[in-house]
Amino acid sequence: MPLYLSAPDAVALVRRKGLKNCIAGIADNIRADFLRWPDFDKSARVANHSKDGVIELMPISDDTAYSFKYVNGHPKNTAIGLSTVMAFGVLADVATGAPTLVSELTLTTAMRTAATSALAAKTLARPDSRVMALIGNGAQSEFQAIAFQHLVGIDTVRLFDIDPQATAKLVANLSGSGLSLQVCTSAAEAVQGADIVTTVTADKACATIVTADMLAPGMHINAVGGDCPGKTELAARVLQAAKVFVEFTPQTRIEGDIQQMPADFAVTELWEVLNGSRTGRESDAQITVFDSVGFALEDFSALRFMHDAALALGYGERLALIPQMTDPKNLFGTLLDGQANAAPIHLQPQAVAMA
Repeated sequence: MPLYLSAPDAVALVRRKGLKNCIAGIADNIRADFLRWPDFDKSARVANHSKDGVIELMPISDDTAYSFKYVNGHPKNTAIGLSTVMAFGVLADVATGAPTLVSELTLTTAMRTAATSALAAKTLARPDSRVMALIGNGAQSEFQAIAFQHLVGIDTVRLFDIDPQATAKLVANLSGSGLSLQVCTSAAEAVQGADIVTTVTADKACATIVTADMLAPGMHINAVGGDCPGKTELAARVLQAAKVFVEFTPQTRIEGDIQQMPADFAVTELWEVLNGSRTGRESDAQITVFDSVGFALEDFSALRFMHDAALALGYGERLALIPQMTDPKNLFGTLLDGQANAAPIHLQPQAVAMA
């Protein structure tokens, strides 16, 4: 039976291991999996769009394991007490097709997104980067700040959100983190003096959070919020001024900020930089952009981490998801003899009404 890791169990696991350790562990898995990029059967995610949001399925596999994530993005949800992003996922054995893990992925997605951002910044940003602008202070923001603090070396975060309460929430949550938190009144103010700019906004709109006049030599931009068709954060001139890096090009051309650009707009995939086949930053003055939309391989890596951690620490429970049968060819028999914890069902002939 597969292991089931519920949201409460995932929270308990992260508290026990420590958030920064979980993000670092997921980042290590992502790096290791990106370094064997050719081993994976990859595809862009399948998305169903509505006027209020999107629901997506994100599958991937290598020759031993398969995973998928179900995830939504509905920016209006917070007004009715629901999360903007909710997710769950499955890890399965390729040899048999049997699921090995069914897990929450809402908390885990926040950690894996932050881990991916920090891994990319550690690879692409200037090594002396210490100040980050964080534009969009919603559910993902604390994870980004902590990841950049512990994996990249950021010590100062300049904050802006159009909702002051979101920024106040972030300041309260990170008050004991050791980060210097500077509240700003606009995106332009937040970007001033920043070595790294992280945009993680939620609105499903073609927005221009960062414009070319905000750029400074050597800046690295971590664009996280633009992640579906019709949703952007960077002005086209920002992309034109930078060297742009992506996860999986076919998906990012549809969903990322580069959806604004011609189909032949030059990009480099992050895995190519990690394995040394392509160059990353070419000078201290170069502007770099990581156009991050989230890719299924990152969820595969995160599910592996959570599965291993849950088994090591004793979290989760076995889930009777698949009928357990003494004769695997006799599925119908589970309805007759009470297998798989089902009560016996007796077939009765139906009376036929006569005219």
